[in-house]
Amino acid sequence: MDDFRSASWEADENLPKDYSKICQFSNMKLSKKAALDVADKTVVPSFNAVSVVLRNVPKAVTASKMPLILYGLLPHEHQMTVVNLAIKRVTSFTETVRQNEELIFQVGFRRFKAKALLSELSAGKLHKCLRFMPAEGHFAVSLYAPIIFPPAPVLMYKETSPGSLVLIGTGTVLSLDPSRVVLKRTVLSGHPYKINVRSAVIRFMFFNTEDVNWFRKIRLSTKHGRIGEIKEPLGTHGHMKCRFDGQLQSSDTVLMKLYKRVYPKWTYTPLSNAVEI
Repeated sequence: MDDFRSASWEADENLPKDYSKICQFSNMKLSKKAALDVADKTVVPSFNAVSVVLRNVPKAVTASKMPLILYGLLPHEHQMTVVNLAIKRVTSFTETVRQNEELIFQVGFRRFKAKALLSELSAGKLHKCLRFMPAEGHFAVSLYAPIIFPPAPVLMYKETSPGSLVLIGTGTVLSLDPSRVVLKRTVLSGHPYKINVRSAVIRFMFFNTEDVNWFRKIRLSTKHGRIGEIKEPLGTHGHMKCRFDGQLQSSDTVLMKLYKRVYPKWTYTPLSNAVEI
């Protein structure tokens, strides 16, 4: 397909094993409202002083001069899900950030390390995967993390050296939606072997008959603008007879555009003061 945004995609098909470990809301807005209603009925009213006793605290915590922050969790915030973030690069950071590079995130009260799945921030249901973090505009980051209801603030850091962080992006929590589809484009290419008026034998796109038959219904295009389709495989080495809307040139290249859904990697590691717990 030339434009994946106009295509339909089954979001619950061929899911990875990690999806069996996560939580998905049927209606996130109602779940958020119910969780906030529970928080309003807390035992300790806001702005009241309380005394807290901690047991079995590691010595590293007691020796630290950093302030100790105590927070409570809303219902469901102990469960993992796919968290989608809307991020914009800070203007002072000019280095390259690649897809699936390990970064440090401050999402609300949580700080953790994870590999970021970068994608376009578009209005449709299908979103294009990005190889690098864009220099301008907003983009989306998808990762496995504990539930935190939007719109929580987000800071994104890159570790330049052990214990040294540089701020590379800011934003908010976009959604808690494992069904958000991110697609990566792959282009297969082949070359004309024998050329007739409206048909040609194409080689080097596939190397066995099974692959030719599997991709038989997908439309072909060429660098010179011809459109075609696979008619039948020839032999056992991946050659195929194809029909086009005009005669090919010997210097032309036949292309098949494919899209594959990509998922975040389970690399969530909680941090405390930028030091692993």
